[in-house]
Amino acid sequence: MRATYPAAVYLCLRDDRGRVLLLRRAGTGYRDGELALPAGHIEPGESATAALLRETREELGLDLPADAVRMVLVQHGIADGLAYVDFVFAAVLARGMRPRIAEPDKASELLWAPLDELPADVVPVIRNALEALARGETYTEYGWGDA
Repeated sequence: MRATYPAAVYLCLRDDRGRVLLLRRAGTGYRDGELALPAGHIEPGESATAALLRETREELGLDLPADAVRMVLVQHGIADGLAYVDFVFAAVLARGMRPRIAEPDKASELLWAPLDELPADVVPVIRNALEALARGETYTEYGWGDA
């Protein structure tokens, strides 16, 4: 049997001070109360970039143009018993853009944090990706143990 993995996209949105935008999960049933990047699943028939732009609109109320984002990291990992392939995209917040919690039933707070001083309550798999980005990596793995 061929292995298949769900795929997700993440937005590493930076401000003019180099901080990354995190949101506090709420009401989702997964890691509620912890900080994560804006993210979501890639839907059938949707490209990773299209999924990222859709999730950015849905979660932050921002309409980013496709040429404003670039894929910076792939992470293959197992988190909470589920294996995923994650695509992390980077973008810089353009002047005049104001992210907001556009899905208050799924997030309770937005927080800007320096990449090298992440809060303690960042979801571990997200922390792994952000730390890999800080090291300049473009690929990382998480949760596979010694396999």
